[in-house]
Amino acid sequence: MATLKFTNGYWLTRKEYDVNSPAEAFEAEKDGKTLNVYAPYKRINTRGDELNLGMSTIKLTSPVENVIGVKLTHFDQDTKGPSYELNNLDPDVNIDVTDKKASLTSGDLTVSLPLRQQFDMEFTANGKVITASRNKAQGEILNHDTNVHYMREQLSVGVEDKIYGLGERFGNFIKNGQEVKITNQDGGTASEQSYKNIPFYLTDAGYGVFVDEPQTVDFEVTSENVDRVQFSSEGESLQYYVIYGPTPQEILHRYTELTGRMQLPPAWSFGLWLTTSFTTDYSEKTVLKFIDGMKDHNIPLDVFHFDCFWQKGFEWSNMEWDRDEFPDPEGLIKKIHDRGIKVCVWINPYIAQKGKMFEEGKKNGYFIKRENGNLWQWDLWQAGNAFVDFTNPDAVKWYKSKLKALLDMGVDCFKTDFGERIPVEDAVFFDGSDPKREHNYYTLQYNKAVFDTIEENKGKGEAVVFARSATVGSQKYPLHWGGDALSNFKNMADTLHGGLSFLSSGFAFWSHDIGGFEDGPDTPTPDLYKRWTQFGLLSSHSRYHGSNVYRVPWNFDDEAVDNTRKFVNLKLSLMPYLYTQAAHDTTYGNPLMRPMWFNFTEDRTAHTLDNQYMFGTQLLVAPVFNPEGHVNFYLPAGKWTSIINDDETYDITDGKWISKDYGELDLPVLARDNTILLRNPKAVHADYDFTKDLDINLYDMHEGSTSVAVVDQKGQDTGKVTVDRSGNQLTVTTTGLTGSATIYVHENGKVTKAALNGTEATITL
Repeated sequence: MATLKFTNGYWLTRKEYDVNSPAEAFEAEKDGKTLNVYAPYKRINTRGDELNLGMSTIKLTSPVENVIGVKLTHFDQDTKGPSYELNNLDPDVNIDVTDKKASLTSGDLTVSLPLRQQFDMEFTANGKVITASRNKAQGEILNHDTNVHYMREQLSVGVEDKIYGLGERFGNFIKNGQEVKITNQDGGTASEQSYKNIPFYLTDAGYGVFVDEPQTVDFEVTSENVDRVQFSSEGESLQYYVIYGPTPQEILHRYTELTGRMQLPPAWSFGLWLTTSFTTDYSEKTVLKFIDGMKDHNIPLDVFHFDCFWQKGFEWSNMEWDRDEFPDPEGLIKKIHDRGIKVCVWINPYIAQKGKMFEEGKKNGYFIKRENGNLWQWDLWQAGNAFVDFTNPDAVKWYKSKLKALLDMGVDCFKTDFGERIPVEDAVFFDGSDPKREHNYYTLQYNKAVFDTIEENKGKGEAVVFARSATVGSQKYPLHWGGDALSNFKNMADTLHGGLSFLSSGFAFWSHDIGGFEDGPDTPTPDLYKRWTQFGLLSSHSRYHGSNVYRVPWNFDDEAVDNTRKFVNLKLSLMPYLYTQAAHDTTYGNPLMRPMWFNFTEDRTAHTLDNQYMFGTQLLVAPVFNPEGHVNFYLPAGKWTSIINDDETYDITDGKWISKDYGELDLPVLARDNTILLRNPKAVHADYDFTKDLDINLYDMHEGSTSVAVVDQKGQDTGKVTVDRSGNQLTVTTTGLTGSATIYVHENGKVTKAALNGTEATITL
């Protein structure tokens, strides 16, 4: 998994490589809204210098305002698919070419190059240089031992700049100093590998960079060259985009404008998901026992998930129920639906040799093949696995027909597992796609097929998958979970780091296996189970899952039952806030869970935090990552009040670290000042009328007017609450709310309760 390195220290090139870099921008020309720059690999002083010399063509464009595309080309060769589907909004640009300089401006972002001088390409925003491709940063590179060609770029980094993103990565949240290989792998959550590799990084210097290459891209993040972020890939060209914000919210907004807008999952998906776990024994009797057990313990449940063994062993994923354990699946699904619970089943795109689907797929040419015409098979995961070839339109229709049959039975959604171990060597795709480009791209084709099938059958806004793998554009097909975590506190924290990294990479929704997946010697202890439950139910989506141990809370201890009930009810009560935040974030291209620095860009300490997060714009969550219940968390300046314990309040002047112990049913969940938090503590499912019978919680409201919207179950703005403060008097005005509403004013550690009479109330403190 080593990344590509081309240099031997700063001065020398590694012996196997020949590196050519543009020495100057020799000529530039405007072509409509494109600026073409020609950059030879040595300075041109005489006509003779133009002979026997290579050069890069640098094509500068702008598909979205404040986004500049850069394509570096050595030899202009046709590329076999696939390619990411990008949106071109065709903004106005200003291109200026003089004898001394060439530039392209889109919005507030400008790229400029001096002509006939030492090569330099600067990106400026509002007159300030944000990054640059300096002399010898770009490279046209040949490995003369293997005859493989690469293209390289290096973009400068400022003294205090921090780099985030690059997909779901379980190491340090800040990527400075790291080597990152963008290639999807099934490596668990305790390694350098990742299920979700996104060639996009975000900086706290006001910009992001997206490398538009679906094949493997190697990033050296201030590592090989400590002053620069280097990215390189095999081939004769390299396309990337510099995206100006300057806020992280604006950067992600423009990134998703370019690569595809997020979609809002249905409201019911935000409730608790319970699974059979993986290798446990389960049948209709077991499933109903668990579902009814949750009801008996007064724990609300929204989704039940059947993992792999809803099908017979050795036959995954043939889309057929194991009739020995589930003789009447339609009847079982109806029983679950009658209890008010949705049904999810596990699938993957690998088809085992033992099963009807394999024979159908083989006969009709629906699988990836080898160059000799045989199927590409191996025994990893299931015996004789073949891979559905989603470049074949008929294979897609066939696969979707199998899903539709399950949807017709009553299945509501699918857990789309795997999609990472897609063959590259000796692999042939139906449409002739380059296997090296297909490897990462495959997950997009797979999850799109599943998502589209659900949407076609259930209706717009009702589709959701529970996916493990992802690539650029996968944000259009939510949602994703973190993969196979280890059942220990350290990997629980690693899981959060991976989630924050992923959510900084253009994704809105994310979940993880509550309790950790890999049991083995690390079977979750009751304290780990309880702490992970809190973290899980304070994530955008919440699912219990494990390998060989059932994850029902009564298997741990009585306090685990109380803990689960408490935090399920907390999350359900918060749905008017959460779904409104989610709907608005999705529209703008932002995550529901987000790193602290997103909301506190002026607080430099917040830029380093990765063991806590903001849940929407108004709530801070700091999970407990140890059995002692000890938490060190940081509060930016402002007033903070616990939404769990009203007597936990903080008035912070300049930002402060807090060190505190929490009981097993408690953790820091704090509302910031000037928060209007809408809740319904009587909710029993995640999908309900978010405008009805609300508690209106007001936290240290500021002088003047503050308002929040509330959405309906489809994510459309329906109601509004406005608070006008003048001194000690608060006037609360509402529109679009129904039923009764109670107002709770939280201020200086005290709670004042008032009723809403009609649509307005005045409270004097």
